[in-house]
Amino acid sequence: MRYLALPRGINVSGSNVIKMAELKAALESLGYNNVVTYINSGNVAFDTKKTAEAALVKQIASVVEKLAGKPISIMVRAQADINRIMLNNPFNGQFKSHKEMHVLFLQVALTRGQKLFLAENVPPPEQFSVSGREIYYHLPIGVADSYLGRGIFERKLKISVTARNWRTVERLADL
Repeated sequence: MRYLALPRGINVSGSNVIKMAELKAALESLGYNNVVTYINSGNVAFDTKKTAEAALVKQIASVVEKLAGKPISIMVRAQADINRIMLNNPFNGQFKSHKEMHVLFLQVALTRGQKLFLAENVPPPEQFSVSGREIYYHLPIGVADSYLGRGIFERKLKISVTARNWRTVERLADL
């Protein structure tokens, strides 16, 4: 079965530096096959027998912590999940650039209270739509000055999330 591991904050602004060749080798040492990395942010696809995501997260987080020297949140999805995410984009056709559209990957689904918090606090023109363990996030003003970009949302909701722009999501579907 094909899976994707999506670490949070790898090789961003010089922090949590991990060489992709080292990450690839480390995952191969776990017995994963056909390991492929995409860009320098730790996106990695691999094949292994069907395994619970929580078990994969635990294995990969251990390896990534050794490489980065500190704990890093890891989100794992089956390859088929990425295709589902692409097909269900509620903002399809509403964005001009992949830089406006992001998918936030969560380890667990938001609670009703967390969804309500977002509905009450995400400022216009930003738009979001929660679907299971993903949040589709349309940012016509760009990520830098957004609610997402300022990291408020993670701190307030006390969750771990990793975001990928739409171009990266499209590419992950092909790994």
